[in-house]
Amino acid sequence: MRLAVLLVLISGCANHHKGNVVIDSDVTPTTDACTAGLQCFQVDCAQKGLPPTTISGTVYAPNGTLPLYGVNVYVPFADPGALPVGVTCDKCSDGLPGGIIVSTKTDQAGHFELMNVPATVNVPLVIQTGKWRRQLVLPSVAACQEEPMLAVDTTLPKSRTDATPLTATNTNGQPKVDLPFIAVTTGAFDALECLVFKLGIDPTEITNGAGGGHVQLFANSGAGAGHGEGATQFAPTWPGGAGQAFGEAQTLWSTKANLSKYDVVMFSCEGGQYQASKPQSAMQAVHDYAAVGGRVFMSHWHNIWIGGQGGTPSHGLADWEGMATFNYNAAEDQDATIASVDETSNAKGPSFATWLDNVGASTVHDQVPINGARYTLASNDPTKSERWAFIDPTLAVTANHVSVQDLQFTTPVDVIPEERCGKVVFSDMHVSSGSTSSSAVPYPGGCALDANMQLAPLSPQEKALAFIFFDIAACVGPLQ
Repeated sequence: MRLAVLLVLISGCANHHKGNVVIDSDVTPTTDACTAGLQCFQVDCAQKGLPPTTISGTVYAPNGTLPLYGVNVYVPFADPGALPVGVTCDKCSDGLPGGIIVSTKTDQAGHFELMNVPATVNVPLVIQTGKWRRQLVLPSVAACQEEPMLAVDTTLPKSRTDATPLTATNTNGQPKVDLPFIAVTTGAFDALECLVFKLGIDPTEITNGAGGGHVQLFANSGAGAGHGEGATQFAPTWPGGAGQAFGEAQTLWSTKANLSKYDVVMFSCEGGQYQASKPQSAMQAVHDYAAVGGRVFMSHWHNIWIGGQGGTPSHGLADWEGMATFNYNAAEDQDATIASVDETSNAKGPSFATWLDNVGASTVHDQVPINGARYTLASNDPTKSERWAFIDPTLAVTANHVSVQDLQFTTPVDVIPEERCGKVVFSDMHVSSGSTSSSAVPYPGGCALDANMQLAPLSPQEKALAFIFFDIAACVGPLQ
């Protein structure tokens, strides 16, 4: 079969290319120059003393302003097809849907330069990280030139109807865009539901579990109204479900099947572990969900899922507890401090630190000012997990505190890294600085606003967690 395909390629491109690079006397091949695929329209520009055929641009989060690192940009061999729905074992070694003619990734400024693009008409282009995807069609690509793309076309989709001028459409005329399914549980001490709103998700996509949006909100009644429970319903004018109540978080995390409807689940800090609402069966469900490809992001007192219930060894997950050492009695005596990026033990640390410089989150390299810092995560095992940010006691501003602020590990932990499918992130800082979540205030009433009563810009720590938010949704590769 492979020999037959090779013969087709050779015969289809005879006298028009050398290998997969066009060397016709014309700089721009005609559409009938080759019948064996787009790769036959890759022009050997170097032979003509010309620069390569290049498409360039910057990939942004759905808000259109935050550039993103590590996003795949590629020309596929074939139609990438539909993405699977629900939790997926997405390993980086599996490659990209549709195969690759040429590919690249965005750099620490979100910029990409895709070289040796086929020089012809109707060239497909895919922008993808995890299940965030936009498929484009470039009407015409001129050979041996660089063509910059407009930001509107290189921004990740904010909704399922987010069409741009170059976005491809399916047979029903719908834009070819994809978003992951994300479940967010609210909590009175962190407002992750505000972070996803700030990142540009359209209000029509933020619904309750029955609303069908790609971001679905839940509240934990077990944390107690007026205590640890966050927002429980939408405002009367909310496009994603006017006045509707959120689903019950305890139902969400009660079974692996319920969790497996989602690609990512995010748990907002409730100010305490509230272990009665997280029985051992729920602990096991979250564990097993992550093992088959689930992505779990949890803040502060959701440390119960990793460290177990303080003082009760039987209420926990033995293999996850080996990731880190917790000090549940750590003082909460300093909210505002500086988090340092781990550029040594974390393979992505240098890129993370440079990206923070580029997006204005750091004014001093590898340092991020944060509010709402907590210190329960005393240390991590670097052979099993990655430390993204930490409190450095040598900095005067940290007042001798020692802690890990952001931790990530891949799952299941009992198999070799190359076979792992899921990711777990724990943040000891409160992510949504300036925003609040209360059972007495319908969403998005607690989300921080600026002086013009518009949604406030991302704070430095929100930008830091945005980097991790998009990284957790990406494919899983071995720890370095």
